[in-house]
Amino acid sequence: MTSALDTPRPSSHSADADDDTTLMAPTPQRRQNDSATFASEILEKLTYAIGKNPAAARRHDWLEATTLAVRDRIIDHWLESNQKTTESGEKRVCYLSMEFLIGRLLRDAISNLGLTQSVTEALAVYDVELDMIELLEPDAALGNGGLGRLAACFMESMASTGVPAFGYGIRYVHGFFRQEVVDGEQVELPENWLMHGNPWEFERRENSYEIGFGGKVAAIDEPGKPPRQIWRPGERVLAVAYDTPIVGWRGNHVNTLRLWSAQSLDPILLDAFNSGDHIGALREANKAEAITRVLYPADSHQAGQELRLRQEYFFSSASLQDIIRRHLKAYGTLHNLSDKVAIQLNDTHPAVSVAELMRLLIDVHGFAWDEAWTITQATFSYTNHTLLPEALETWPIHLFERLLPRQMQIIYAINAQTIREATQKGLDGGKITAISLIDENNGRRVRMGQLAFVGSHAINGVSALHTELMKETVFHSLHELYPSRIQNKTNGVTPRRWLMQANPGLTALVTDAIGPAFLDNVEKLADLDALATDAAFREKFMAVKLENKQRLAKVIEERLAISVDPGAMFDIQVKRIHEYKRQFLNIIEAIALYDQIRSHPERNWQPRVKIFGGKAAPSYAQAKEIIHLINDVARVVNADPSVQNLLKVVFIPNYNVSLAEIIMPAADLSEQISTAGLEASGTGNMKFALNGALTIGTLDGANVEMLEHLGEENIYIFGLTAAEVAARRREAHSGRSIIENSRLLREALDSIVKGVFSPDGQERYASLVSNLYNNDWWMIAADFEAYWQTQRKLDDLWQDTPSWGEKAVRNTARMSWFSSDRSIREYAKDIWRAGPGAPAS
Repeated sequence: MTSALDTPRPSSHSADADDDTTLMAPTPQRRQNDSATFASEILEKLTYAIGKNPAAARRHDWLEATTLAVRDRIIDHWLESNQKTTESGEKRVCYLSMEFLIGRLLRDAISNLGLTQSVTEALAVYDVELDMIELLEPDAALGNGGLGRLAACFMESMASTGVPAFGYGIRYVHGFFRQEVVDGEQVELPENWLMHGNPWEFERRENSYEIGFGGKVAAIDEPGKPPRQIWRPGERVLAVAYDTPIVGWRGNHVNTLRLWSAQSLDPILLDAFNSGDHIGALREANKAEAITRVLYPADSHQAGQELRLRQEYFFSSASLQDIIRRHLKAYGTLHNLSDKVAIQLNDTHPAVSVAELMRLLIDVHGFAWDEAWTITQATFSYTNHTLLPEALETWPIHLFERLLPRQMQIIYAINAQTIREATQKGLDGGKITAISLIDENNGRRVRMGQLAFVGSHAINGVSALHTELMKETVFHSLHELYPSRIQNKTNGVTPRRWLMQANPGLTALVTDAIGPAFLDNVEKLADLDALATDAAFREKFMAVKLENKQRLAKVIEERLAISVDPGAMFDIQVKRIHEYKRQFLNIIEAIALYDQIRSHPERNWQPRVKIFGGKAAPSYAQAKEIIHLINDVARVVNADPSVQNLLKVVFIPNYNVSLAEIIMPAADLSEQISTAGLEASGTGNMKFALNGALTIGTLDGANVEMLEHLGEENIYIFGLTAAEVAARRREAHSGRSIIENSRLLREALDSIVKGVFSPDGQERYASLVSNLYNNDWWMIAADFEAYWQTQRKLDDLWQDTPSWGEKAVRNTARMSWFSSDRSIREYAKDIWRAGPGAPAS
């Protein structure tokens, strides 16, 4: 255990799989990968690690035995990767993220190591199917949505492109909640993904750090030395490291995901226990362990806000202490920290790291302010993921100062320095107010976005549109002060997970058609474009799509007892439920379509299945109402024989990575319909299109770049632009006149208000509808007619099977640019200066 709260304490660390500062002893001879060897090793693991013989083994036993056998091979590559990084002295990227939505790891590891055939054949010796046991692996509940899945894709791509990296986050015991739907409403339940242990992780108890909260700051005067500040925390908890290896393509490099678990320094207050206070004796342990219990505790009350700030500081401080410990062990000095370490802040959650690194450098390691600030800015870079002001975190100063008093002092000092610099450059008035790290207009709060910005040498948006809007809106004045810091790094997704693993049928078809080169270089997918007009290939392509739809239809039948036709258009919107993502617009259009099918049965309606999935934050009332409405509409529409299966509505509960891997390959139409100017990038849009889905969407986020790469004839764009949305908002736009002049929209909203879909609660959705009349902040009314008309164009296209198939093929062929490998290479070259081809430091 080490501490950096007051004075540095020396510690010894044994060599382990992650320790890049210790030369490794020779490892055993690398294991063979033939099926016979695998079969023998799986049996050995089953017998000696699990204590079962094959006759008594259950499927979960075979899963664990297989995982352990595969893990042994990963460790071989892991040790070699760290040895290589140690000997070369390469710069390492440290990726700090509140979320890592890694999903199931067995199939990922087997595929990236090229072991699928060997493992499948080895298990067949015991009459066990790999496809059956891998379904038992729980999804790691370490994230909510796109932010966490992006972090996971980036970790895999850093390993695949050879960028040495550590991911740092929190080992949530329950993580984000498990979603169930009861009587149409979302119910949040704990996700017990760690209930039966996690065979992928390794506890590193020697890498433990004390984390402090509260207390006081004392000034220390020592003879012959400048005065310095020392923080004396009133409370301390322990951060313990758990490591998971992240395997790159072909196993050529393996990186580390290090997650922190919170523990109490004293597991039990023995005096209290012996005096009879058995519950109170565990008070401190429970308080400490709460830090890593749940992802995103509700922050609508003070206790929730305090816990979230504790979480963010806890993992930030532990990660920085770990980075410094490793660096000092390798180089003996911190003066060259930025030459050997690049720290990427994934959104504002780890932004407190800026103040914490300054504290560690100044208070613990004796640096002068100016040099510490130079090192800090050169080491950090920051990814912004949102233009929503409410999503740029701020913390009440009284809370921040009580929990982190020394860090608050440092933030005040950073703020003073920044404002002086701005004033010297001629900025004043409102621009100074916008730049300030302290928001004086909303009860005095610390602005974490501004802290991350001024403490970093590079700030990036995640799509071209988002980056330009960031310069014009949330960071306009900071961009004027530091005009060279903002740059764009459009998001990407890993093709290994989202094509090769999620869609093996399509992968095999593409391999047969253009050869296997795209497996190692996804840009080769472009060769598929020439086959879009080949009728025989299109038929095979759409046959694979149908098989994937049949698989999803089976899941829907098993989970929801709803029968859907795989021959219908699968129109899918799966993502976090939020008003700006406009699931409400989608379900209103479904209601209008339902009304029209019943009113005009003579028309040539095309069968369509509207599929929704996603979680609403527990305290987000409007989002939860939208989920309820979707399920109410589904209950009515799906039971109405008059629509003759021309329309079905489905909400699949508990959307997660494993479910996404079934949904993405099955989609015909991808709904990317956010209010323009609010979606930073999106990655679901990329996953769908890579698997041959057509996109209906606004000119928002990465849709803009997808339009450029796919061609306007292969993507269906509608609605207001970001500039038009901003103009309407300035005009205090409401939806009343639009609704009154749109019969389809007015009648759909009337049916909601009159309780057609909620006869047991006619007023249930009154506030949702009244918001459209009185405000229409999310431009649902404003965009409805354009959305409706575009959907009808897609109905017409669906009847033209060859044309739809051609566009589907072109979507897959032209999506290679949206690989996370490309994103990572850009980060490595332009921001981190790390990885293959990086300049020598």
